[in-house]
Amino acid sequence: MLTDDQKDPFRLPTKDNIRMAMHWLVQGCCYGDSLVFHFSGMGAQVADDDGDEVDGYDEAICPMDSFQKGPILDDEINEAIVRPLVHGVRLHAVVDACHSATVLDLPFLCRISRSGNWQWEDHRPPSGACKGTSGGHAVLISGYSDGKTNYSVMPEAYASVGAMTHSFIKAVECEPRGVTYGRLLTSMKSIMHSGGGICNLQGPIGAPIQKVANFSGVQEPTLSSSEMFDIYRKAFVL
Repeated sequence: MLTDDQKDPFRLPTKDNIRMAMHWLVQGCCYGDSLVFHFSGMGAQVADDDGDEVDGYDEAICPMDSFQKGPILDDEINEAIVRPLVHGVRLHAVVDACHSATVLDLPFLCRISRSGNWQWEDHRPPSGACKGTSGGHAVLISGYSDGKTNYSVMPEAYASVGAMTHSFIKAVECEPRGVTYGRLLTSMKSIMHSGGGICNLQGPIGAPIQKVANFSGVQEPTLSSSEMFDIYRKAFVL
C-alpha cells in the first residue's frame, strides 16, 4: 500500500521538489524565525569547478532522481538556504548522508577529539567567495564517514530511519532542555555506537518507523556553523 508521501508527487524527494522546498523554507524569513532543514539519503563528492573548495571537491546530496538530473551541490544549498538568513534568523540543518560534513559550505567546521577537546577550523573558500549568512546563524549537524564503511540499502525505506537521524531525535528526546551542542553531539555519538536495528521513537512521525538502518555509512556526527561559538556553553535550541 502506498503512503500519502508516495501518492503525492510534490512530496517525493526529487531534485525539483527539494529545490522548491529550500526556497520555500527561507522565503520571507525575519527576526525571530527558527528554521529546520532535514535530508536523509545518499551523499556524493563532485569535482569542484569554481575554486572554492580546499580539497578540490564539492559535497552534494542525491535526490531520488539524481541519476537522471544530477545531485544538488553544496554551492547551491548554501546560496538557497544560508545566504538569505537575515539578522535574528536561526537555521538548523540535519543532513544524514555520506560526504555531508561541509554540505552547507559553512565557514567553520568543529573538530572534536575522542577526549572531548574541540577546535574550530576555518573553511572559508580560498577564492574569497562569501559563504556566510546575511546576519543570521546557520548550524549544520551532519555525518562523518571515512569512505570505508559498508552501508546498507533499505528495502523498506518508508519503514526505516537513518542511523544519524535516529540518534539526533533520540538525543533531543533524552537530553534535558537547554542541552549544549557539545553534549548533544556526545549523546548522538553514543547512541550511534550502541548500534541496534530496532527503532523505538514515539509520536506520529516516529511511531510508524520500525527499523534503524545506516544506509548512508555515517560513522559519527559533525558540526559546522556560520560563526564560531563555545560548543559546551551554547545551548541547543530549535
